[in-house]
Amino acid sequence: MADLSAFAELVPLDHGLCVVSTLRGDGSIQSSVVNAGVLDHPVRGDRVVGLVATGGSRKLAHLRADPRVTIVVRAGWRWAAVEGDAELIGPDDPRPGVDGEALRLLLREVFLAAGGTHDDWDDYDRVMAGERRAAVLITPRRVYTNPQT
Repeated sequence: MADLSAFAELVPLDHGLCVVSTLRGDGSIQSSVVNAGVLDHPVRGDRVVGLVATGGSRKLAHLRADPRVTIVVRAGWRWAAVEGDAELIGPDDPRPGVDGEALRLLLREVFLAAGGTHDDWDDYDRVMAGERRAAVLITPRRVYTNPQT
């Protein structure tokens, strides 16, 4: 199992801002900025990188077709990259062992792992459900950093 400690160390230094890259159907790369963090997988318990994606997004469509993903976190000149496979858990991507209540709590946990805070969790839950948000959990195959890390 790849060690996510270098990635996790950088998350709080710039609000969990990361660049995630997925593959389009034609093999080209699509990248976007997201907030992400490190957390325990809700079923297996191993450490993964997590982010929340809006239901219906191209990112989710790409990951459904090909789960390979790379995510990079940076702070100043320090950075860490994780290559791996994404697992989607959401209303359009159900997973055995994760019911509606577990999904609600998982979306909160991913948000918190990325450094998020919220004053009204009921409102947060309502927005996540309304936007059909999904957790994207990246199981690392390879982690690498720059030499300054």
